[in-house]
Amino acid sequence: MGNQKIRGKDLKNILYHSNHAKSLAIDIMAKHYKHSSKVEKLDLLRAVREEPEKFISNPILGSLAEEFMEEEISDLRYEISLRETQRDFMVFGRKLISSNAYQQMDLAMRLRIAEMGALMPDAHQGYGLPIGGVLATKNAVIPYGVGVYIGCRMSLSLLDASPDYLKRNGYQFKMALKERTCFGTGGELGMKQEHEILDRAEFSESSLLRQLHGKAVKQLGTSGSGNHFVEFGEVELFDANEFGLEAGTYLGLLSHSGSRGLGASIARHYTEVAREKCLLPRQAQHFAWLDLDSDAGEEYWRAMNLAGNYAKACHDQIHYHLVKYLGLKSVATVENHHNFAWKEKGLTGEELIVYRKGATPAAKGELGIIPGSMTATGYIVRGKGEASSLFSASHGAGRKMSGKKVRESYTGSEMKKTLSKAGVTLVGGGVDEAPVAYKELDEVMNHQQNLVETIGTFTPQIVRMDKN
Repeated sequence: MGNQKIRGKDLKNILYHSNHAKSLAIDIMAKHYKHSSKVEKLDLLRAVREEPEKFISNPILGSLAEEFMEEEISDLRYEISLRETQRDFMVFGRKLISSNAYQQMDLAMRLRIAEMGALMPDAHQGYGLPIGGVLATKNAVIPYGVGVYIGCRMSLSLLDASPDYLKRNGYQFKMALKERTCFGTGGELGMKQEHEILDRAEFSESSLLRQLHGKAVKQLGTSGSGNHFVEFGEVELFDANEFGLEAGTYLGLLSHSGSRGLGASIARHYTEVAREKCLLPRQAQHFAWLDLDSDAGEEYWRAMNLAGNYAKACHDQIHYHLVKYLGLKSVATVENHHNFAWKEKGLTGEELIVYRKGATPAAKGELGIIPGSMTATGYIVRGKGEASSLFSASHGAGRKMSGKKVRESYTGSEMKKTLSKAGVTLVGGGVDEAPVAYKELDEVMNHQQNLVETIGTFTPQIVRMDKN
């Protein structure tokens, strides 16, 4: 459990500057939240810092919230106000979306730089933008609008074997996942790897990236914690696919992860830079932005794109190592970011920065992957180019229960029964990511029929996740 402990450097990364606040946070987490994961602890501590008024009467967290309530005096000196009313934004599947996610999007649309927005049907509360939120801004970039999971993405390889081959050789596939993948904060694959991403010039362009190069080398080809996964399963391709393959069933390898410690460090550094330069009211400080024509804005943009390319490289290496281990070959690939910012002109004719915080790009003809839970069939989709969604669709089913609520209401034995009934083998993982934690993907898909069309499916059979 040692790697679940909160330390001073962790708190510094989420903008805890006061030594007293750090000490309080460490004590509270150690005493009252020892069964929570490190990610959950940091998410809760970040929430206390950002919205202390919500926790001021909490018998456990109230004393910590007081530390940040005292900082509100400085908020009187903010220089950039919000719009009195938000700009309108489109909502898909409103009945599936919690009020707090809607309120987060409402706040984002009150930013002076906000031009357009949309909520996908899998949307739920996040930090900064809601998960499933899409936002377009003009000539400015919000580091926390992208967040710490820069370049979080999906990658699917279709392999030159049938699903029956997986069933006959299940043990070999499980061993491949155990020996050629690595999960969790700070995880390293433990083998020497070569990839052009490690030689990119951007790593020498700033002191931050120079410092992060060693971490990038060690974590290449690894996956994060939480809902990140690598899994084998059955792909069904429908007629008229883009791969030149016959309709039918194939063996598939699907991965979900991001840019690891590299992306998280870039996000935290430039979020702090933005907050120092862009003085917003306290409730909106996590939306602090950098002008794209400023030195800091240009630096972040280049670093963000490097992290996105690094995330792709991690997926490429995951697939390379597994396919090589199994003696197979990839015959087709589908991949997409679903947590990133892009420069796009298709919405209004002028260039806008479009953030998809847990949303799949869905321009006309663009392919993507929308997965379900570890037992649910996911979908290979083709975008329809719907402008009202900012050319976007959901990135999955979306959570309906937090990890804490799942652990309080669902047992490991219940999860094993669910997996057994679905014919799914889980390597690692925990009840935090149990299927019950997620919305029904088919219902989500019903609310975005105008956004994407389905050209295939992926059904998981052997799933590898971090052990919560």
